[in-house]
Amino acid sequence: MGVSNKVALIIVSHSIHIGEGVKELISQVITDVPVMLACGTSDNEIGTSIEKIQAAMKSVNGKSEAILFYDLGSAKMNAEMAIEMYSIKNTEIAEGIPIVEGAYVAAVESNMGKAKSDILKSLQKLKADES
Repeated sequence: MGVSNKVALIIVSHSIHIGEGVKELISQVITDVPVMLACGTSDNEIGTSIEKIQAAMKSVNGKSEAILFYDLGSAKMNAEMAIEMYSIKNTEIAEGIPIVEGAYVAAVESNMGKAKSDILKSLQKLKADES
């Protein structure tokens, strides 16, 4: 599936199985929103890889905007480093948003043609109450 003008999703997980599961869930109802995976280390062990994250970001760079979802704090840290190291401008991290529910909501809204800023606003409703 090629990259469309819809907001793309980048899933960063320590486990390829988690990433593939999120992508499979989304693909059951939405087929034309790009979902890129950056899961596991470069040798497909548990962990994350800045290179895989960067490759996922570059696959949409200049063609679409993207929202990045992550499973654990170190995945977020690697995503932040990839954005900084490679001067990625079109990708925004969905901070503190549940990876499965957040990616699903973002895919639905992207499929509806919503802008990245509007999708990010909707995602804020999914944050856990920290009070």
